[in-house]
Amino acid sequence: MARIPKHIGIIPDGNRRWASGQGLKKEDGYSHGIAPGMELYRICRNLGVEELTFYGFTADNTKRPARQRIAFSDACVKAVNCLSKESAQLLVLGNTKSAMFPKELLPYTTRQIFGNGGMKINFLVNYSFEWDLGFHGKTLGPAMGSADVSRVDLVIRWGGRRRLSGFLPIQSVYADIYVIDDYWPDFNARHIHDAIAWYSKQDITLGG
Repeated sequence: MARIPKHIGIIPDGNRRWASGQGLKKEDGYSHGIAPGMELYRICRNLGVEELTFYGFTADNTKRPARQRIAFSDACVKAVNCLSKESAQLLVLGNTKSAMFPKELLPYTTRQIFGNGGMKINFLVNYSFEWDLGFHGKTLGPAMGSADVSRVDLVIRWGGRRRLSGFLPIQSVYADIYVIDDYWPDFNARHIHDAIAWYSKQDITLGG
């Protein structure tokens, strides 16, 4: 039996590269990431994963061309709306004071319970570690923006890049990181099962 991580972080990278490979405009790749996210959620729910965090977009991502920014923002809104129709405890985290934060997602910035509740799902939108840790110049804020998010056991990143890109730096401090070379829109169930099988073989000591 595989050891199932309690909390999995998802970095769904490669949407633009996937779109270019399909002969599409870069901004067209984001909408193709919604269905994979829903499939992954259902697989993790059935496996007994307790918490799942999706990396929607970062504050740095908003520096991209306007068409791309609008496209990934719209895709995040649609993804959260899809998840709200499932049984889950849903929370959107990010800098709500910025104009880059989708107003449609403001109702989700306190944890909402849908259906029968169950899995906690966190969606990082217009997120940055500076916002999360409350940095103001050289001053650290009194509380984390992601204080309601538990420690991450396993981070899975699609698209071949081997970095966290600012993903929940406190919660991921002891996370194992599994990288998939395939782009996120090419997600299939084997990816998550292979990642968990790999995780099961790791020696989890948490520094002890």
